[in-house]
Amino acid sequence: MRRATTGAELAEALVGAGPGNPRGRAVVMTMGALHDGHLALVRAARERVGEEGQALATIFVNPLQFGPSEDLAAYPRTLADDLRQLEAAGCDVAFTPTAQVMYPDGEPQVRVDPGPLADTLEGAVRPGHFAGVLTVVLKLLHLTRPDVALFGEKDYQQLTLIRRMVVDLDLAVRIDGVATVREPDGLALSSRNRYLDPEQRRIAVVLSRALDAGAAAGANGPAAVVAAARAEFDNEAVTPDYVEVRSVDLLVPPARGPARLLLAARIGTTRLIDNAVVHLSHSAAPTTMR
Repeated sequence: MRRATTGAELAEALVGAGPGNPRGRAVVMTMGALHDGHLALVRAARERVGEEGQALATIFVNPLQFGPSEDLAAYPRTLADDLRQLEAAGCDVAFTPTAQVMYPDGEPQVRVDPGPLADTLEGAVRPGHFAGVLTVVLKLLHLTRPDVALFGEKDYQQLTLIRRMVVDLDLAVRIDGVATVREPDGLALSSRNRYLDPEQRRIAVVLSRALDAGAAAGANGPAAVVAAARAEFDNEAVTPDYVEVRSVDLLVPPARGPARLLLAARIGTTRLIDNAVVHLSHSAAPTTMR
Protein backbone atom coordinates (compact mmCIF):
# COMPACT_ATOMS: atom_id res chain seq x y z
CA MET A 1 0.00 0.00 0.00
CA ARG A 2 1.24 3.47 -0.87
CA ARG A 3 0.64 6.44 1.38
CA ALA A 4 0.17 9.93 -0.04
CA THR A 5 0.03 13.07 2.09
CA THR A 6 -0.06 15.77 -0.61
CA GLY A 7 -1.92 16.30 -3.84
CA ALA A 8 1.27 15.73 -5.83
CA GLU A 9 1.99 12.44 -4.07
CA LEU A 10 -1.58 11.33 -4.64
CA ALA A 11 -1.45 12.20 -8.34
CA GLU A 12 1.74 10.14 -8.66
CA ALA A 13 0.12 7.17 -6.89
CA LEU A 14 -2.88 7.30 -9.24
CA VAL A 15 -0.88 7.15 -12.48
CA GLY A 16 -1.75 4.12 -14.59
CA ALA A 17 -4.85 3.09 -12.62
CA GLY A 18 -8.48 4.08 -12.33
CA PRO A 19 -10.34 5.76 -15.23
CA GLY A 20 -9.18 4.04 -18.40
CA ASN A 21 -8.29 0.88 -16.49
CA PRO A 22 -10.78 -1.92 -17.27
CA ARG A 23 -11.64 -2.32 -13.58
CA GLY A 24 -11.37 1.33 -12.54
CA ARG A 25 -10.86 3.01 -9.18
CA ALA A 26 -12.91 2.98 -5.99
CA VAL A 27 -12.56 5.29 -3.00
CA VAL A 28 -13.65 5.15 0.62
CA MET A 29 -13.57 8.42 2.59
CA THR A 30 -13.03 8.26 6.35
CA MET A 31 -12.01 10.40 9.30
CA GLY A 32 -9.85 7.62 10.69
CA ALA A 33 -10.33 5.80 14.02
CA LEU A 34 -11.19 2.88 11.79
CA HIS A 35 -13.44 -0.01 12.81
CA ASP A 36 -14.94 -2.99 11.01
CA GLY A 37 -17.57 -0.78 9.41
CA HIS A 38 -14.90 1.24 7.60
CA LEU A 39 -13.01 -1.90 6.67
CA ALA A 40 -16.18 -3.42 5.18
CA LEU A 41 -16.29 -0.40 2.87
CA VAL A 42 -12.65 -0.93 1.88
CA ARG A 43 -13.24 -4.61 1.20
CA ALA A 44 -16.31 -3.70 -0.86
CA ALA A 45 -14.17 -1.22 -2.82
CA ARG A 46 -11.63 -3.97 -3.47
CA GLU A 47 -14.41 -6.24 -4.75
CA ARG A 48 -15.80 -3.52 -7.02
CA VAL A 49 -12.53 -3.03 -8.90
CA GLY A 50 -10.93 -6.47 -8.59
CA GLU A 51 -7.22 -7.08 -8.43
CA GLU A 52 -6.56 -5.08 -11.60
CA GLY A 53 -8.28 -1.94 -10.35
CA GLN A 54 -7.30 0.46 -7.59
CA ALA A 55 -8.86 0.74 -4.13
CA LEU A 56 -8.21 3.99 -2.25
CA ALA A 57 -9.05 5.24 1.22
CA THR A 58 -8.78 8.75 2.58
CA ILE A 59 -8.24 9.69 6.22
CA PHE A 60 -8.97 13.31 7.05
CA VAL A 61 -10.62 14.78 10.14
CA ASN A 62 -12.47 17.56 8.38
CA PRO A 63 -12.78 20.70 10.54
CA LEU A 64 -15.52 22.16 8.34
CA GLN A 65 -18.10 19.63 9.51
CA PHE A 66 -17.59 20.20 13.25
CA GLY A 67 -19.62 22.83 15.07
CA PRO A 68 -18.10 25.14 17.71
CA SER A 69 -19.32 22.93 20.58
CA GLU A 70 -18.40 19.60 18.94
CA ASP A 71 -15.49 17.27 19.47
CA LEU A 72 -12.93 18.20 16.78
CA ALA A 73 -9.98 18.34 19.19
CA ALA A 74 -11.10 15.20 21.02
CA TYR A 75 -11.96 13.20 17.91
CA PRO A 76 -9.89 9.97 18.07
CA ARG A 77 -6.81 9.87 15.86
CA THR A 78 -5.17 6.46 15.45
CA LEU A 79 -3.29 6.88 12.17
CA ALA A 80 -0.61 4.19 12.56
CA ASP A 81 -3.19 1.54 13.42
CA ASP A 82 -5.53 2.81 10.70
CA LEU A 83 -2.84 2.39 8.05
CA ARG A 84 -2.13 -1.18 9.15
CA GLN A 85 -5.81 -2.03 8.97
CA LEU A 86 -6.22 -0.46 5.52
CA GLU A 87 -3.35 -2.46 4.08
CA ALA A 88 -4.72 -5.69 5.55
CA ALA A 89 -8.15 -4.92 4.04
CA GLY A 90 -6.69 -4.65 0.52
CA CYS A 91 -6.27 -0.89 0.15
CA ASP A 92 -3.80 0.19 -2.56
CA VAL A 93 -3.41 3.87 -1.67
CA ALA A 94 -4.09 5.75 1.56
CA PHE A 95 -4.44 9.53 1.21
CA THR A 96 -3.83 11.22 4.58
CA PRO A 97 -3.71 14.98 4.02
CA THR A 98 -3.47 17.65 6.70
CA ALA A 99 -5.87 20.57 6.95
CA GLN A 100 -3.14 22.73 5.38
CA VAL A 101 -3.09 20.45 2.34
CA MET A 102 -6.87 20.38 1.98
CA TYR A 103 -7.42 24.07 2.78
CA PRO A 104 -4.13 25.86 1.98
CA ASP A 105 -5.72 29.31 2.22
CA GLY A 106 -7.62 28.58 5.42
CA GLU A 107 -11.32 27.85 5.55
CA PRO A 108 -12.66 27.97 1.99
CA GLN A 109 -14.72 30.97 1.02
CA VAL A 110 -16.71 28.86 -1.45
CA ARG A 111 -18.57 25.84 -0.09
CA VAL A 112 -21.21 23.45 -1.36
CA ASP A 113 -24.76 24.51 -0.48
CA PRO A 114 -26.42 21.22 0.51
CA GLY A 115 -29.98 22.50 0.06
CA PRO A 116 -33.07 22.23 2.27
CA LEU A 117 -32.62 18.57 3.25
CA ALA A 118 -29.49 19.61 5.18
CA ASP A 119 -31.61 21.72 7.56
CA THR A 120 -33.53 18.71 8.89
CA LEU A 121 -32.67 15.68 11.03
CA GLU A 122 -28.90 15.89 11.66
CA GLY A 123 -28.75 19.32 10.08
CA ALA A 124 -31.28 20.74 12.52
CA VAL A 125 -29.07 19.66 15.42
CA ARG A 126 -25.74 20.43 13.70
CA PRO A 127 -26.14 23.63 11.61
CA GLY A 128 -23.58 23.86 8.79
CA HIS A 129 -22.50 20.23 9.20
CA PHE A 130 -23.52 19.05 5.75
CA ALA A 131 -22.05 22.05 3.96
CA GLY A 132 -18.74 20.98 5.47
CA VAL A 133 -19.29 17.34 4.54
CA LEU A 134 -20.24 17.99 0.92
CA THR A 135 -17.42 20.48 0.44
CA VAL A 136 -14.75 18.00 1.54
CA VAL A 137 -16.38 15.11 -0.35
CA LEU A 138 -16.40 17.17 -3.55
CA LYS A 139 -12.74 18.12 -3.06
CA LEU A 140 -11.75 14.51 -2.42
CA LEU A 141 -13.70 13.32 -5.47
CA HIS A 142 -11.76 15.81 -7.60
CA LEU A 143 -8.45 14.73 -6.07
CA THR A 144 -9.00 10.96 -6.24
CA ARG A 145 -11.00 10.85 -9.53
CA PRO A 146 -12.78 7.55 -8.77
CA ASP A 147 -15.25 5.58 -10.85
CA VAL A 148 -17.15 4.69 -7.68
CA ALA A 149 -17.19 6.04 -4.13
CA LEU A 150 -18.55 3.96 -1.27
CA PHE A 151 -20.30 5.29 1.84
CA GLY A 152 -21.94 3.52 4.77
CA GLU A 153 -25.71 3.53 5.19
CA LYS A 154 -25.37 4.30 8.91
CA ASP A 155 -24.94 7.95 7.90
CA TYR A 156 -27.98 7.73 5.67
CA GLN A 157 -28.71 11.45 5.43
CA GLN A 158 -25.10 12.07 4.44
CA LEU A 159 -25.31 9.33 1.80
CA THR A 160 -28.54 10.80 0.43
CA LEU A 161 -27.07 14.30 0.19
CA ILE A 162 -23.91 13.05 -1.53
CA ARG A 163 -26.04 11.24 -4.10
CA ARG A 164 -28.05 14.43 -4.63
CA MET A 165 -24.86 16.47 -5.10
CA VAL A 166 -23.53 14.00 -7.68
CA VAL A 167 -26.78 14.19 -9.68
CA ASP A 168 -27.28 17.95 -9.42
CA LEU A 169 -23.66 18.83 -10.23
CA ASP A 170 -23.23 16.20 -12.99
CA LEU A 171 -20.29 14.48 -11.34
CA ALA A 172 -18.94 11.47 -13.24
CA VAL A 173 -18.88 9.05 -10.32
CA ARG A 174 -21.18 6.32 -9.01
CA ILE A 175 -22.13 6.45 -5.33
CA ASP A 176 -22.66 3.06 -3.67
CA GLY A 177 -24.17 2.62 -0.23
CA VAL A 178 -22.94 -0.24 1.95
CA ALA A 179 -25.06 -1.79 4.71
CA THR A 180 -24.39 -0.81 8.32
CA VAL A 181 -22.05 -3.14 10.19
CA ARG A 182 -23.25 -4.00 13.71
CA GLU A 183 -21.97 -5.53 16.91
CA PRO A 184 -23.46 -8.93 17.85
CA ASP A 185 -26.00 -7.17 20.10
CA GLY A 186 -27.11 -4.87 17.27
CA LEU A 187 -25.29 -1.62 18.07
CA ALA A 188 -24.08 0.07 14.88
CA LEU A 189 -20.31 0.40 14.70
CA SER A 190 -19.14 3.99 15.13
CA SER A 191 -15.87 5.69 15.98
CA ARG A 192 -17.78 7.46 18.76
CA ASN A 193 -18.66 4.18 20.48
CA ARG A 194 -15.21 4.30 22.09
CA TYR A 195 -16.40 7.29 24.15
CA LEU A 196 -18.94 5.08 25.96
CA ASP A 197 -18.09 3.66 29.39
CA PRO A 198 -19.19 0.04 30.06
CA GLU A 199 -22.60 1.03 31.46
CA GLN A 200 -23.26 3.47 28.62
CA ARG A 201 -22.23 0.80 26.14
CA ARG A 202 -24.78 -1.56 27.67
CA ILE A 203 -27.48 1.09 27.39
CA ALA A 204 -26.55 2.08 23.82
CA VAL A 205 -28.11 -1.04 22.34
CA VAL A 206 -31.46 0.70 22.90
CA LEU A 207 -30.92 2.44 19.54
CA SER A 208 -31.00 -0.77 17.55
CA ARG A 209 -33.83 -2.08 19.76
CA ALA A 210 -35.84 1.03 18.91
CA LEU A 211 -35.25 0.46 15.19
CA ASP A 212 -36.38 -3.15 15.47
CA ALA A 213 -39.51 -2.13 17.37
CA GLY A 214 -40.32 0.58 14.85
CA ALA A 215 -39.81 -1.72 11.88
CA ALA A 216 -42.11 -4.32 13.45
CA ALA A 217 -44.89 -1.71 13.65
CA GLY A 218 -44.71 -0.78 9.96
CA ALA A 219 -48.03 -2.44 9.12
CA ASN A 220 -49.77 0.13 11.34
CA GLY A 221 -48.35 3.20 9.61
CA PRO A 222 -45.62 5.76 10.26
CA ALA A 223 -47.10 7.15 13.48
CA ALA A 224 -47.11 3.67 14.97
CA VAL A 225 -43.50 3.17 13.86
CA VAL A 226 -42.39 6.33 15.68
CA ALA A 227 -44.43 5.48 18.79
CA ALA A 228 -42.99 1.96 18.97
CA ALA A 229 -39.43 3.21 18.53
CA ARG A 230 -39.89 5.99 21.07
CA ALA A 231 -41.28 3.60 23.68
CA GLU A 232 -37.93 1.77 23.79
CA PHE A 233 -36.27 4.91 25.18
CA ASP A 234 -38.75 5.44 28.04
CA ASN A 235 -36.88 3.62 30.81
CA GLU A 236 -33.31 4.22 29.68
CA ALA A 237 -30.76 6.92 30.52
CA VAL A 238 -30.89 8.15 26.94
CA THR A 239 -32.01 11.49 25.50
CA PRO A 240 -33.38 11.18 21.94
CA ASP A 241 -32.78 14.12 19.62
CA TYR A 242 -35.21 12.90 16.99
CA VAL A 243 -37.12 9.84 15.84
CA GLU A 244 -38.56 10.23 12.34
CA VAL A 245 -39.94 8.26 9.43
CA ARG A 246 -39.11 9.58 5.98
CA SER A 247 -39.33 8.43 2.39
CA VAL A 248 -36.21 6.72 1.08
CA ASP A 249 -35.03 10.06 -0.37
CA LEU A 250 -35.79 11.71 3.02
CA LEU A 251 -37.98 14.41 1.49
CA VAL A 252 -41.48 13.60 2.72
CA PRO A 253 -43.26 11.41 5.28
CA PRO A 254 -44.43 8.40 3.25
CA ALA A 255 -47.82 6.72 3.58
CA ARG A 256 -47.02 3.32 2.12
CA GLY A 257 -44.12 1.24 0.87
CA PRO A 258 -40.44 1.35 1.76
CA ALA A 259 -39.28 4.13 4.08
CA ARG A 260 -36.50 4.96 6.52
CA LEU A 261 -36.73 5.22 10.27
CA LEU A 262 -33.98 7.54 11.50
CA LEU A 263 -33.02 8.38 15.04
CA ALA A 264 -30.36 10.10 17.11
CA ALA A 265 -29.82 9.97 20.86
CA ARG A 266 -27.41 11.15 23.52
CA ILE A 267 -25.94 8.79 26.09
CA GLY A 268 -24.03 10.91 28.56
CA THR A 269 -22.00 13.27 26.38
CA THR A 270 -21.89 10.89 23.40
CA ARG A 271 -24.30 11.34 20.52
CA LEU A 272 -25.12 8.33 18.33
CA ILE A 273 -27.22 7.97 15.17
CA ASP A 274 -28.77 5.00 13.43
CA ASN A 275 -31.44 4.13 10.88
CA ALA A 276 -33.24 1.20 9.32
CA VAL A 277 -35.53 0.32 6.45
CA VAL A 278 -39.22 0.06 7.37
CA HIS A 279 -42.11 -1.09 5.20
CA LEU A 280 -45.34 0.84 5.65
CA SER A 281 -48.75 -0.50 4.70
CA HIS A 282 -51.14 1.94 6.38
CA SER A 283 -51.48 5.72 6.03
CA ALA A 284 -51.15 7.70 9.22
CA ALA A 285 -49.58 10.82 10.75
CA PRO A 286 -47.70 12.45 12.41
CA THR A 287 -44.22 10.94 12.05
CA THR A 288 -41.93 13.10 14.16
CA MET A 289 -40.81 13.08 17.78
CA ARG A 290 -38.45 15.67 19.20
